[in-house]
Amino acid sequence: MPLMPVFVCATLVIATTLMHYESLRIISAVIQRVTSHGRLRVLFSMFAIFAAHMLEIALYAIAYYLLRDEFGMGNFGGNFSNTFSTFLYFSAETFTSVGLGDIFPTGPLRMVCGIEALNGLLLIGWSASFTFVNMERFWRDDDADGSAKQAAITAAPAAVNDDINLR
Repeated sequence: MPLMPVFVCATLVIATTLMHYESLRIISAVIQRVTSHGRLRVLFSMFAIFAAHMLEIALYAIAYYLLRDEFGMGNFGGNFSNTFSTFLYFSAETFTSVGLGDIFPTGPLRMVCGIEALNGLLLIGWSASFTFVNMERFWRDDDADGSAKQAAITAAPAAVNDDINLR
């Protein structure tokens, strides 16, 4: 087995994992500073995570292009056209483990595709875990703020009644 696909796979896994780690770290830092409602923090997290995944998918798409066109390490069959949007589509399909089968790799590219599917599954799971933790924390904070406000509203008429009774 040639070592080039193994090296490429290891490089892509390391690069996307580091990208994802840094993305989540930055998102975490930003949402800690934002003072708006927790729900807005969660929405910001979701859009930022989506952007991170798109960058990771694009990195694999660039790798497919280079491996196929520059290094001659396999090809694509099926409904393949030699455009970057097709490489991006195939990478997104593989990263998300959809695997429609309308485009399929041949040669050493098959190994890269298998690793991308596993890597995508792990990174998507990591994102889901991160989102769940943030939702739980920020929505609980929102509920606590709402409960405190509701308690203040409920207590206000009682305080007025107590004041009236004292006169």
